[in-house]
Amino acid sequence: MKKIKFVALACLCLMFSIQSCQKDDSPIEEVSVERAVSTEILAKLADLQINTNDVKIVDFYLPDGTTKEMIELEGDIYMSEKEIIALSPLVEDGLSRNYRTNNLVSQGKTITIIGYTGGGGSGLSTKERTALQWAVNNYNALSSVSISFQLTFGTDYQSKDMVVYHNPNQSGSGGSAGFPSNGNPNKFVQIYGLDIYDTNVVEHVITHEIGHSVGFRHTDWFNRASCGQNVNEGAGQAGAIDLGGNNPETSVMLACFSTSEDGEFGTDDVNALNIMY
Repeated sequence: MKKIKFVALACLCLMFSIQSCQKDDSPIEEVSVERAVSTEILAKLADLQINTNDVKIVDFYLPDGTTKEMIELEGDIYMSEKEIIALSPLVEDGLSRNYRTNNLVSQGKTITIIGYTGGGGSGLSTKERTALQWAVNNYNALSSVSISFQLTFGTDYQSKDMVVYHNPNQSGSGGSAGFPSNGNPNKFVQIYGLDIYDTNVVEHVITHEIGHSVGFRHTDWFNRASCGQNVNEGAGQAGAIDLGGNNPETSVMLACFSTSEDGEFGTDDVNALNIMY
């Protein structure tokens, strides 16, 4: 079974930005002019037990074609210096199953989410729009979870809590997102290179990135085993709070995804969302 990495290519699952991996694929770096990350930020990340390998400053692509300076961690998580500095203290550690960050969306919040349909290559394809609708339907079907999503399609993303859009400048296949802050979800969710896969796989990637945006960390954050790696992403202040679970292999929050994903939550994912919200 082919595995695909959520790889972010140019620009931290609890309160950063994210992607997926392919077992036999090497991460593809996005072409950009790299700038040095300050020693203060590197020291902060190290102090939080966050892996500082390959931490870089990138130009993060926005739906309108402009870019903003962000710091890339874990290959698919993006945060500003201000967000990194403001991360809340580590609460608890874990070594398996589902995990969340310390920062969560406010309980009971209806999250306004828009699928971007504008031009310039940022608009979602028909398949991607369908996959986004399926992903949102899955979240909203969890009636015992206090947060919900209100989905629209269009271009007025500035007023929305979250926007899902296509990055035409990214190589490879996957997505990226970030973690919640100040009771709000991560706003920008990128996907790219997914039209070669069926709608269920696209649904999986979008569900995964929305998961990061509401506080999930990677289920296998401690070793990225789903990617054929053994790299500890670190718990850090973003936290890696153990939410329990016995079937991590079915989680949508594994660091890497396969080409045969069905796009649906695993039992552990549903239980974890009920614990979180």
